Amino acid sequence: MCPATLSYSSNSCLNARNENFSSQKCRGKLPIRAEVLTVSPKKREQKKIHELLTAQGIAHTHRRVREVVWKQTHVTNDFCRNPSFDPVFLDEAYELCRNICAEYAKTFYLGTKLMTAERQKAIWAIYVWCRRTDELVDGPNADYMNNLVLDRWEERLEDIFNYKPYDMLDAALTDTICKFPLDIKPFKDMIDGMRMDTRKSQYANFQELYMYCYCVAGTVGLMSVPIMGIAPECPVSAQTVYNSALHLGIGNQLTNILRDVGEDALRGRVYLPQDELAQFGIRDEDVFARKVTDQWREFMKEQIRRARFYFNLAEEGASHLNKASRWPVWSSLILYRKILDAIEGNDYDNLTKRAYVGRAKKRYFCISNRKHLPLFCFSNLEADKRLGEFKFDLMMTKVAGF
Repeated sequence: MCPATLSYSSNSCLNARNENFSSQKCRGKLPIRAEVLTVSPKKREQKKIHELLTAQGIAHTHRRVREVVWKQTHVTNDFCRNPSFDPVFLDEAYELCRNICAEYAKTFYLGTKLMTAERQKAIWAIYVWCRRTDELVDGPNADYMNNLVLDRWEERLEDIFNYKPYDMLDAALTDTICKFPLDIKPFKDMIDGMRMDTRKSQYANFQELYMYCYCVAGTVGLMSVPIMGIAPECPVSAQTVYNSALHLGIGNQLTNILRDVGEDALRGRVYLPQDELAQFGIRDEDVFARKVTDQWREFMKEQIRRARFYFNLAEEGASHLNKASRWPVWSSLILYRKILDAIEGNDYDNLTKRAYVGRAKKRYFCISNRKHLPLFCFSNLEADKRLGEFKFDLMMTKVAGF
């Protein structure tokens, strides 16, 4: 495993290892899913935020999360070796990652185009790994999934961190972890989230659901903070930025769950806190029957309020990211909030209707919100003569459409 330190230089891990990989070796293609986000509240608000999170039934930083944050910010990578890949092979590996990201995550992909070349490639490599992991339990071969497959996938992850990639896509991630300070634990925790999917079809309370959301989405934020980078002038601690990265990941996953309630019910799954359903007199059978009642609407109002709570915690922290990395965060904040608005617009019927933000609306929201977002989100772009006003709006239009 390559230990990590919180250094944002793309050359933070240098020593060479004599291993060459040919472009003729095995190469695969799998689709991609991940929402990569980081944000952070102000220091003076930490006590209040802690109280709010505790009121939600979740400690401000779960023990498991604290461990990840500590490793990512304190462990040094002095002994990390950099495998020597054939340059042509490595270029092809990253190009494959780019193509997968562009095909399956258009909004996020176009946001990454505003980042530096090294950061783009690293984010694409992480994104591909996350999608391949998700596909193990949600993809076309999900019926054949079992713990042995996930155990093998975890062994393969360890090989990646030990500079022994299995295929071309793995090699891109191996190269990434030797250029950026990444620790293996968030990746392992994501695999644990997949294990939850194989053995659980419901969650007793929000504490259990929160842990699932952390594993499948919050971990992506932890993986991505070192890649996106923290602004040099950032006034808060690195741990604060990492903690706040979780908030947006949790908010995104909660929104995914609310959007997909009806589809999950058809698969016999209920990703909603059982104790809270019971408080509103709702049973799993009611969810499976897809009954939209007044009790369901009131229950949904509370769930939407919770998701917005995490988005609100996440918002200010975008100012602490490297300027070139901020737009992907803001675009996700804008569009995911609009999914919650769409559920409300459907009169809280997410059992028979899928909340959808259409292409035209995405385009409108991204471009119109540009005028209201903080200057820090755009000042670096507007100072760049290569991006005139028309070209900027054109890119935002492309970012908005699938």
